[in-house]
Amino acid sequence: MTTEHLLHDRPLARHRALAIKVPEVTVYFWIIKVLTTGMGETASDFLAHVFGPIPAVALGGLALAAALTVQFAVRRYIAWVYWTAIVMVSVFGTMAADVLHVGLGVPYALSTPVFLVALVAVFALWYAVERTLSIHSIRTRRREVFYWAAVLATFALGTAAGDLTATAGLGYLGSAVLFAAAICVPALAHRARALGAVTAFWSAYVITRPLGASLADWMAVGHDRGGLGLGLGPVTLAWTAAIVCFVGYLAVSRRDVQG
Repeated sequence: MTTEHLLHDRPLARHRALAIKVPEVTVYFWIIKVLTTGMGETASDFLAHVFGPIPAVALGGLALAAALTVQFAVRRYIAWVYWTAIVMVSVFGTMAADVLHVGLGVPYALSTPVFLVALVAVFALWYAVERTLSIHSIRTRRREVFYWAAVLATFALGTAAGDLTATAGLGYLGSAVLFAAAICVPALAHRARALGAVTAFWSAYVITRPLGASLADWMAVGHDRGGLGLGLGPVTLAWTAAIVCFVGYLAVSRRDVQG
């Protein structure tokens, strides 16, 4: 999926235009996206273990609010600002799904379709108002709000879906393999011209969440749960370091800044 496929948009004459505040969709985008999903999964579990679920959710909510405030305040795409917001959405989105399951006893079989309905509602409202779901049309404040609402919904949905498959018998590694295969479907369908670029993008975007989370969980959990037993803290630090390296490279090279 290239930029030119995603640039379809209607005129914005009656809206106050901003610079495009999302990155170019490159291989680096997808690598960092998967890394943020895995890091958010283990970081959420680690914080809940250290501080307790309620304080962890409160801290996650405050950090997310701060990150989004900075993201909305800047006038253009800045790599570290954007990806910091994505990381905090990942952490808090995981917490939102986990709170429903652990705190309120809502089964993943129920929360997964609920989050799916929420995401579809966001997309439906976004399209009804703006007539486009292209991520490269994020040039107004309203579209930016729709974009981040959709991102948050995708993370919550992906978390619930990943936990659903993992607890349904596939395990974390089996779930990772399943979603690795699933993410190829929209890519291949788009290449075969059977799926539009925008639909293919958002389909893959949703799947990256359970893919990254399943991989990170598999690395972190103990052997008794089918994992490598590396621990939540070390896996979180390792994936965070990888994110910092990739984002640092993009901040310097500006290879993901649209011309």
